[in-house]
Amino acid sequence: MKALPALLLLALAAEAPRVTGREPVVGLPCEGCEAVFQGIPEAIPQTARIAPAGEPGEPMAIRGRVTRGDGSPAPGIVIYAYHTDAKGIYPRGDGLSGMAARHGRLRAWARTDARGEYGFETIRPAAYPNRNTPAHVHLHVIEPGRNTYYIDDLLFADDPFLTAEQRRALTPGRGGADSVSRPVRDARGIWQARRDIVLGQGIPGYR
Repeated sequence: MKALPALLLLALAAEAPRVTGREPVVGLPCEGCEAVFQGIPEAIPQTARIAPAGEPGEPMAIRGRVTRGDGSPAPGIVIYAYHTDAKGIYPRGDGLSGMAARHGRLRAWARTDARGEYGFETIRPAAYPNRNTPAHVHLHVIEPGRNTYYIDDLLFADDPFLTAEQRRALTPGRGGADSVSRPVRDARGIWQARRDIVLGQGIPGYR
């Protein structure tokens, strides 16, 4: 695929519709979905950082592509992500309240570019302490001016807690594609994981 000029990408990003904070939640029930609007920045990058530099844990990059039901790229879509730290807890953060406080400080928003691509830089989350729940990254979609909904968590194929039964239950799932990624360490030692998304797929009440 031919790369789009940088100036064109910037222009397309500038024209992206803004999140109003009043987008209705679909795909109910969805406990805490209002937290996606709490603390959302005015400018949302295509690749966002969840865990700050120096956060304990193994570095990880998450990449993905968001498409419509017909397979065409979906630019301007906001992906909200949050996860546990290297100890398996959602760490508290200053200024957070309500459900956002429960999500913890390891949270961020990324906006898809003209090709529908988005990314996060973070650490690999740990499983909850003393439980056999697989480690995961929570993901929500915000379609600016239209709606918001959660999709299946990003899971990891090499997680010892992930069972075959759990994998079968995710097919087909919320947000389409395969939410179980097989992470690979690159030459720099950074885990590379992928979560592609199909807008509205598997979401009850989505139009």
